[in-house]
Amino acid sequence: MAAYAAVVSLQQILNTVLDQPDDGSPIFLNKFQLQSLREKVSFLLDFLEDSSSHKANNQSAQESLEKKIRDVVCAAEDVIESKIREKVYPVEDQSRIQDSANVVEDLTESPTSSKLTAEPESNRSFWDQYPIFPAFFFVHLLIFILVGRLIPAAIQKVMVILIQLILPVTNVRPFTLRALTPVCSQNVIFVVVQVLIPFTVQICLPMYILNLVSVLVPALVHVAVLKGVSFAAPHVQLREILVRAWFSLIQQVLSLKHKLDDRTGQVSLSAKDDSEQEDQELLRLMEEIISITKEVIKVKDTFGAGEGLWHSNVLPGASLSRRDSGAVGKNVVVGFDRDLEEIKNRWIDDSSKLEIISIVGMGGIGKTTLARQVYDDPYIIYHFDARGWVAVSQEYSLRQVLLGLLDSTKMLTEEMQDESDERLAEFLYKCLKGRRYLIVMDDIWDTDIWDAVRRLFPDDNNGSRVLLTTRLSDIAVYANSSSRLHQMRFLKEDDSWNLLCKKVFGEKDCPPELEDVGREIARNCGGLPLAIVVIGGLLYKDSRTWRNWRSVAENLNSIVTKADEQCLEILGLSYNRLPRRLKPCFLYMGVFPEDSEIPVSKLINLWAAEGFLKPSTSKNLEELAEEYLKDLIERSLILVRKRSCNGKIKTCNIHDLLRDVCVRNAQKENFLHVVNWDGDLTQEGNRSRRRLSIHPDALYANATHHSIRSYSHARSFLCTGKRLTYPSLVYLGFRLLRVLDIIVIHFYEFPRDIIRLFHLRYLGFTYNGPLPPSISELRNLQTIVHHNWTFGKYPLLPIEIWTMPNLRHLYFMPSCLPDPFGGKILANDFVVLENLQTLLDIRNFRCSKAILKRIPNLKKLGISYDVPSQAYVDWSEFELESLVNLHQLETLKIIIKNDPYRTSKFVNPPQLAFPQKLKRLTLSGCGLPWESMTIIGSLPNLQVLKLKKDACRGQEWEPVEEQFCQLKYLLLEELDLVQWRTSETHFPCLQSLIIRSCFRLREIPSAIGDITTLEMIELVDCHPSAVTSAKQIQEEQESMANEDLKVCIDLKRRFKDRFSSRILR
Repeated sequence: MAAYAAVVSLQQILNTVLDQPDDGSPIFLNKFQLQSLREKVSFLLDFLEDSSSHKANNQSAQESLEKKIRDVVCAAEDVIESKIREKVYPVEDQSRIQDSANVVEDLTESPTSSKLTAEPESNRSFWDQYPIFPAFFFVHLLIFILVGRLIPAAIQKVMVILIQLILPVTNVRPFTLRALTPVCSQNVIFVVVQVLIPFTVQICLPMYILNLVSVLVPALVHVAVLKGVSFAAPHVQLREILVRAWFSLIQQVLSLKHKLDDRTGQVSLSAKDDSEQEDQELLRLMEEIISITKEVIKVKDTFGAGEGLWHSNVLPGASLSRRDSGAVGKNVVVGFDRDLEEIKNRWIDDSSKLEIISIVGMGGIGKTTLARQVYDDPYIIYHFDARGWVAVSQEYSLRQVLLGLLDSTKMLTEEMQDESDERLAEFLYKCLKGRRYLIVMDDIWDTDIWDAVRRLFPDDNNGSRVLLTTRLSDIAVYANSSSRLHQMRFLKEDDSWNLLCKKVFGEKDCPPELEDVGREIARNCGGLPLAIVVIGGLLYKDSRTWRNWRSVAENLNSIVTKADEQCLEILGLSYNRLPRRLKPCFLYMGVFPEDSEIPVSKLINLWAAEGFLKPSTSKNLEELAEEYLKDLIERSLILVRKRSCNGKIKTCNIHDLLRDVCVRNAQKENFLHVVNWDGDLTQEGNRSRRRLSIHPDALYANATHHSIRSYSHARSFLCTGKRLTYPSLVYLGFRLLRVLDIIVIHFYEFPRDIIRLFHLRYLGFTYNGPLPPSISELRNLQTIVHHNWTFGKYPLLPIEIWTMPNLRHLYFMPSCLPDPFGGKILANDFVVLENLQTLLDIRNFRCSKAILKRIPNLKKLGISYDVPSQAYVDWSEFELESLVNLHQLETLKIIIKNDPYRTSKFVNPPQLAFPQKLKRLTLSGCGLPWESMTIIGSLPNLQVLKLKKDACRGQEWEPVEEQFCQLKYLLLEELDLVQWRTSETHFPCLQSLIIRSCFRLREIPSAIGDITTLEMIELVDCHPSAVTSAKQIQEEQESMANEDLKVCIDLKRRFKDRFSSRILR
């Protein structure tokens, strides 16, 4: 939620300010005032955390109080961060205006002034202050070419014609023509253009006409006036016009200069006034925070008396709306045949002991429907002596649960309605005792209710069963950790279509003209039964025409929302129930486009940069974010898309309807504003919105850029979606920005405005060039993601990178990181990058002990080396054996790229040594002898090993006993291995064996199949005899009743044609 996120963020800022030296604080308040403010903020945070475990008696009062907290905390944060930035850039606006005035002053000097004839580079500082928007880059580039190359030539020709008219009637000599050439220098034009472009981009044609006049007029005046040229009568009028035009231009420029001078003074005074106003505003906000804390204290006191804004979640009162709705009607079930059979078999198997079975899945996926279908099965009715069903829901009470179970088991009498909870519990236990019963508890949200009723289910060893449905896997594990969960899955495309047809047409067939668009509608529901049922109900009521169905297909998500609010309300239950610490993380998922696959590393880094993760003394930000992500996945709110080799979550996504829940609540709470390609940014309240996620195509709209500027207090600006093909306008003037993710936009020049974003923590962009040294001014930067949009020379990173203490993650498309001790910066200026955890795609990195001491806590390292065709490589220069000193390193990738024309192999493979904590290792092109595997095999924590492209050389490999003890994933790719000897004891924990393009390997060791943990053998482009041996391993394991081992064969290239008939099924 927005209030919690804002309070956590402000608390972190105050901690940072108070940790600074006394003379380093940018705020006018003294340390005691800041400490007092932090205490009040901490109090509000504790209150919000405490209230998350209680339900609101008065929802509107709760929302009103939280809105007050959010608004005042956000306002205080704005003032404090503005003051911090003001200290760093105290006269930013004044300096920019003064730079403009200086250039204008240059124009007022003589055309022969050295300032006008200097090289263009002398004015580059002005470009630093006024970068051109990318969308206008090509236009200006073309004009500059015309101005800088073609127009001067044309000017010369025009001037020759003019002077030829002048010379017959004057005493000017021909050499004067040569004197005019430098006067027409393109530098004059460049200066004028540099002044005019920042002030307007809509008068290109008049601007360049003015440029032409600004060259011609002073040139003629220079000849005709300053040199004393006398004109004959026919040309006097021309001379007067030209002179008058020139002096008019001078007057206009001087007027502009005076205005700029006035503006400079106004800005200076205005800055002082603004600073004083901010000071007063912060004092006012502190008083308002104090007032709110008093209000909160009253609420807490009242809450303690039992009549507060919130009431306890321990057995609160509740309705039976879910039970009523769940028991009414008969649901259409499609695609659950296998699930039905599995649940049914588990209910009636031979086990006599009481079993607790759980069905887990996200809201709307069909848990209740599946349970109800089995519950009402005739054989189940016959098999059990008593059956009971109760919907627990979020707002449960023990009494209502007991009454519901007694009612559904046909034991409830009218006299029982007035009995106490203890008596009702006793009645339920006695009615179940000695009978084979089936109890279904639907939609459980926490463990308290299970603890309260667990003792009421007697175990008489008669085959009784209890079924739980929940969105939370931890509840299922808590109820019975020894039983396997039944995880619900999304419907397949055909099943989705069949369900939609049955909902709309019943037993009738769909008209042929509606089938294609109908299948599209079903597919767009993403396999979620609830969404399909809601859309089916809409189509059932509406006209069955192709045009109407086409409209539904194109507006699916909005139709779902408008047709039945219950659809999103049911899904929204998951959000409402979330702890406050998880709500900002869940709402943030709305940043990403629909159906996008989200890298977990990026998501975690964004969460950390946003500032709404409450720091922990025992865990760093990344560990905390991983814990939150796992929690959201267990609640079925975020879906796992891909896992890495060692089982860690690699990518995730969120269902479209759940994303709608994110966006709806995020915009309601001013937490996030999402703009689609056709979205509208002209809404009121933009100044208070903290985060803006915009589809890149929306940047092509002119109105977008004016609206974006109104997000003056934005903390995050993200362009998410497809990469832009063409240049686009990008406004980067958000003074308080923390997150800038514009990786989908290609920059041709480094956007200089980024350097002014002092509070920036996350930077992702695409630019084919080096980072400027000034990047080190961003002292708060944690993550840099720098992509190239074309391949070429590897850019050299600035040595100033080593002076940025808060860096945590550096992701580069191949770049070279300089030696910090080999540059112009003194060693004393460098800091130990204690927070740096990730350093990826660095070329020719020197791993000296002195350098590695600067990055002691690195966890991920990716380095590569280029070997030319003729050069001899002295590996001692790179000191790769020093990697053993990175004691926290968990993931290492070393790639040696050999020139394809290099004929000789390495004479001296690099000497490698690895730290003991290493878990993932990838080697490519290293040319190590197989004997070196003893070094790798002895690593105690190694779980993933990838050997690619001649990582090892030699025909035979025989591992040593008691090595690779923790290895789970082994990849062999493009190796010249011929014979591999191993036994089941060499890789005792191996789960996946992948062999790709090892054309010379003729056999997979049969002992591999005896590894009890092995789940998969995959062969890609291997020799037919190797494939045959893999098939024999599978057959042998099947003969021993091992059905878990899967063998996958993919013959893509070399042997596909001659061996396609022997591919394993």
